[in-house]
Amino acid sequence: MTFVVEVDVPVPMRDGVELATNVWRPEGPGPFPALLVRTPYGKDDAGTFGNPKLPDVFAFVEAGYAVVAQDVRGTSRSQGTFVPHASEGGDGVDTLEWLAAQSWCDGAVGMWGGSYMGFAQWQAAVGGAPALRAIAPVMSSADPYGAPWYSPGGALSQDAVLTWGTLSALRNLRRAGGDGVASDVGALTAGLADPRLLHDPLPVAERDAMTRHLPWVREVLAHPERDEFWRGIAAIDRCDRITVPALHVGGWYDVFIGETVRSYTMMRRHGGSAEAREGQRLIIGPWSHADGTDLGTFPDRSFGLGGSIKAADITAAHLRFFDRWVRGRADVPDDEHRVRIFVMGVDRWRAEADWPLPDTRYADFFLAGNGRANTAAGDGVLTCDGASVEAADTFLYDPRRPVPTVGGTVLAAVPGAYPGPADQAAVESREDVLCFTTAVLERPLEVTGHVTLVLHVSSSAPDTDFTGKLVDVHPGGEAILLCEGVQRARYRRSLTRPELLEPGAVHDLTIDLGVTSNVFLPGHRIRLEVSSSNFPRYDRNTNTGGAIAADGEDELAVAVNRVHHGPARPSRLVLPVIERPGAEVQR
Repeated sequence: MTFVVEVDVPVPMRDGVELATNVWRPEGPGPFPALLVRTPYGKDDAGTFGNPKLPDVFAFVEAGYAVVAQDVRGTSRSQGTFVPHASEGGDGVDTLEWLAAQSWCDGAVGMWGGSYMGFAQWQAAVGGAPALRAIAPVMSSADPYGAPWYSPGGALSQDAVLTWGTLSALRNLRRAGGDGVASDVGALTAGLADPRLLHDPLPVAERDAMTRHLPWVREVLAHPERDEFWRGIAAIDRCDRITVPALHVGGWYDVFIGETVRSYTMMRRHGGSAEAREGQRLIIGPWSHADGTDLGTFPDRSFGLGGSIKAADITAAHLRFFDRWVRGRADVPDDEHRVRIFVMGVDRWRAEADWPLPDTRYADFFLAGNGRANTAAGDGVLTCDGASVEAADTFLYDPRRPVPTVGGTVLAAVPGAYPGPADQAAVESREDVLCFTTAVLERPLEVTGHVTLVLHVSSSAPDTDFTGKLVDVHPGGEAILLCEGVQRARYRRSLTRPELLEPGAVHDLTIDLGVTSNVFLPGHRIRLEVSSSNFPRYDRNTNTGGAIAADGEDELAVAVNRVHHGPARPSRLVLPVIERPGAEVQR
């Protein structure tokens, strides 16, 4: 394969700022279709494009595409100041128009890339540039509030904000140089080396070294509601302006997974063209965001070689998608089904017609017991028959002693844990964790789709959090996390209009526990964990009803929290059950 490389081509934006851009294109005059990636992580960093979750750029060039990589504004070799999300819409449109005008480009462009590179795609797609024909966001979001910076329940995704904010501040600092660099580098790198130094100090808003070099973090913490600050950059609120198909790639343990599937379903329903609505495609594997495990193997759970990135053949999926929508090759066989998912438990890939799966049946599993569900050894029960006795389970939530995050959808490793399907045994031994468990299953039960938890709760505090986790309990006792979520009580009715609790009164709230696909095998049990913290995946609610990010150690209050269940208050776990007679279930 022979190709031509141009490095640091200056691409002018509408305000005169020039963005450094590399071009790899097949040898010859062309014209060629182009595939654009816009990154804050350095277009010259081979590691960015060597990520196993991203497609092979050289395969793109060999297939006859020009590949274009650009440093977003204010990063690496591009001019300007980096303010996350602020310029990606306009700069993306300007870059697309520049590309379409190049003699070597045939005027058809696709965009690709993961994480922040996906944000850039969604924001450019809203602009409606004629050259853009398709996007392929990998592990990303069309709603930065919903993921990764906050959550559907309104809690701050502290691990994501502070970890990514530290890394971005370091890049800005090293780019700018100047006085005070050494001390700030030391403070920032210390937090990355020991996450406790990054996450534990209060108030959360006092992160001087970080906000000095990335003031955007201060803005994130100042906007806990989904207000205009967030709506202004939420492409998902403007689906009707997006007229191009999208290939969505996600992982069951990725911090973005909830928003990945939501962007797919929203575009299927509200996309701005028939091509956009019909051209949506979705791939989900048993992966986390940044753990580097491309082999489908985690310390507490292995999904086998079939769960690997190579088995998913992400590059081939991208090429099929771009050949169809960027090249416009109707002769290219499209995927037989829109959706391809890895089903855990049976550990194999499966094609589906759509998401949510059309044959989903939502089943209620009611919380029951006599009020002593604290720890996995308590009396908490999950039952399909409904609870026959009114009871309430009580626990103390002390923000000075939060339930630690163990696995799940964290952005990066946290103290003593890692992203992914971790064993929750240590967490389930705590008195402030309620556990509700089914009897041992005699038959396999598939759960694939959106998981919801409906709770009737009361608290001594004017505001607090309630968390939930869906867990697969194996015959040997391993309690493997599948999905999780949180609901900040003040946002139980609206993310824009907070409403404090009446202390002691019973309130109902619904917790989005995310999505999963898992077959609970015979001999296993289904478990629900309920508590009020999952730190540092989410920030600690200080229980004061005030500005949580500004609260210090002296403001922290202990809450007495209760979960009520029984015939009058049917707290329940709602599972998306898939029943297909004759379907083979085996490992």
